[in-house]
Amino acid sequence: MRKLFLILSLLIMVYSCNTTSNKIEENPFFSEFNTPDGVPPFDKISAGHYLPAFEEGMKRHSAEIDSIINNTEAPSFENTIVALDHAGRMLGRVSATFSVMTGTMSDSIYENIDKEIAPKLTAHYDNINLNQKLFDRIKVVHDDTTSVAKLTTEQKMLLDKIYKGFVRSGILLDAEKQARLREINKELSDATLSFGQNVMKETDSYQLVIDKKEDLAGLPEDIIAAASKLAEKKGLEGKWVFGLSKPSWEPFLQYADNRSLREKLYKAMYMRANNGGEFDNKENIKKIVSLRQEKANLLGYKSHADYVLEETMAKTPENVTNFLEGIWKYALPQAKQEEAELQAIAKKEGQDIKIEPWDWWYYAEKVRKEKYALNEDEIKPYFNADNVREGVFAVANKLYGISFKQRTDIPVYQEDVKAYEVSDADGSKIGLIYFDDFARQGKRPGAWMSSFRKQEVYNGTPVQPLIYNVGNYNPPTEGKPALLTLDQVETMFHEFGHGLHGLLSKSNYHTISGTSVSRDFVELPSQVMEHWAFEPEVLKMYAKHYDTGVVIPDELIQKIQNASKFNQGFMTTELVAAAILDMKWYTKTASPNFSSKNTEGLKGLDVNKFESDAMNEIGLISSIIPRYKSTYFQHIFSGGYSSGYYSYLWSEVLDSDAFQAFVEKGNIFDQETAKSFRENVLSKGGSDEPMVLYKKFRGAEPNPVYLLKNRGFVK
Repeated sequence: MRKLFLILSLLIMVYSCNTTSNKIEENPFFSEFNTPDGVPPFDKISAGHYLPAFEEGMKRHSAEIDSIINNTEAPSFENTIVALDHAGRMLGRVSATFSVMTGTMSDSIYENIDKEIAPKLTAHYDNINLNQKLFDRIKVVHDDTTSVAKLTTEQKMLLDKIYKGFVRSGILLDAEKQARLREINKELSDATLSFGQNVMKETDSYQLVIDKKEDLAGLPEDIIAAASKLAEKKGLEGKWVFGLSKPSWEPFLQYADNRSLREKLYKAMYMRANNGGEFDNKENIKKIVSLRQEKANLLGYKSHADYVLEETMAKTPENVTNFLEGIWKYALPQAKQEEAELQAIAKKEGQDIKIEPWDWWYYAEKVRKEKYALNEDEIKPYFNADNVREGVFAVANKLYGISFKQRTDIPVYQEDVKAYEVSDADGSKIGLIYFDDFARQGKRPGAWMSSFRKQEVYNGTPVQPLIYNVGNYNPPTEGKPALLTLDQVETMFHEFGHGLHGLLSKSNYHTISGTSVSRDFVELPSQVMEHWAFEPEVLKMYAKHYDTGVVIPDELIQKIQNASKFNQGFMTTELVAAAILDMKWYTKTASPNFSSKNTEGLKGLDVNKFESDAMNEIGLISSIIPRYKSTYFQHIFSGGYSSGYYSYLWSEVLDSDAFQAFVEKGNIFDQETAKSFRENVLSKGGSDEPMVLYKKFRGAEPNPVYLLKNRGFVK
């Protein structure tokens, strides 16, 4: 029996080895993708491929780093800086492809892979960033002033970014502090991952189930149909389900007559990850804030905000605070005036209530109808998602001469995703862009742009970018296409602006290509695109009734124009409040709560009280909450916007001034201006300082008055 057991064991081992070998050979990540245009072969990639691919990717990346270190030639820009820029291509392929799955198709399988690989990736990059021999070579190149003087501006920016990246990662610290830094990075990796997964789980798990038709009073038919379709997916035929994705909860708040249900859904939205239990984020927040503060102190900075902002246009927390306070003084009074209007219309309708946050959208919609005769139900039929996308393409074509052709031969990761080939005016191929527009289970809330492959020049060969845009719009319902709100139309234009930044990049180096710019400059290309969305000339290009094909009439265009500054007090106040909350979390240094190792000093901190105190301090009115409350503020606790949420407004100063350049020419498609914006901003990536790039386009620094005018705060 024992002999039989040994034979069976041996056979199993041999079989396992052969299976593993076969899996490695079959793993699509182990070689360059053999697909049209080198796109990810989603039809061949399975969840089981990721862990082995991550492991192999790290192994190859480490070997490439060793090759740089062991190069017997004297350190040079080419054999050290460019070699470092080129290293890690396989790992980059795996990470980029995995990112879209965890962001848009997440489930327990991907969550578990993420949990397993995140600490390994953190340790891997720490091993590179804290490699003294590697840094010694970088430093030789950096300190050779004679050779540096011969580099191009782009090459100097690459060298500076890599050198500073190592310094800011702790290479100059002693061994003890580096060891602590590694611990901090690992704990931060765990905490930020947990934060994001908790938000997604709480978002996906909640459902408001309605079984009485009278409780749907006030809701448009397409919203009711979407809720019915969602209920069917959840096995609740004959009922209606509303969830915590924005396309679901926001229209309910906007239209539903049932105030108690509005309150119930709204509170569920803003209490995400703040309900105690397994998915509560308050401990994660305390841990993240404490660890980031300790890391900043280790690296010689007063606060995490000081550390982050050093590499931005704003430079210091004081500059950000002054900037936000300058907008706040316009936004809050306007919001109070708007609140009074809402209160008046509620009273007029016989409602003896005080306007609460769950009332704002509902009564604001009534004010919009009364004041501007604009009913979003009336205009949504003209904003078929497919037509809006074609409108975005048409604007890009008129500005930059580029064209788009759908590719049905490109494998996609989900059946709703569409891929397009992008060509320049001369017919040459630029790259590809994917659109993943619709909300679904397992998709992170919000909208974003990213890439499967960035533009660069690799060993003398141009590499074309593979970009993707993600949205969270309500999908088509039976008999009707996906119809977008004005806000969603603006979002599609916004994310496509990011897409253009990635597509039209002309950088030589991966590290500074495309959107690899400071956080408060990266929103310029996206936000400037929003300005074209509702221009009358543009609306006539794409806003066509989904059923009749009739172009949107002039009277509706005029209503949209008239209401363009409607509710801007509210929108600006909630945005600035969130940006201030971000800065409050990351500039708080005086209290011992924020300087203790790990989270010991934070045990007594009440996260909700900290937030409410911060909002009371700035005078936020009770009918408005920050755009993101702390426990689901993914931008600053699990995304890349910690101490950076102000960037949307900072960039708005730039984009408002940039669009004015077209207005001054009397033509929003002025070719000379568009060419200058493409050449000096969109194509440059991080190849020069942001303000230098902007001034080359505009001829001067931006005038902030145009932001105030666009939001209706000044005439």
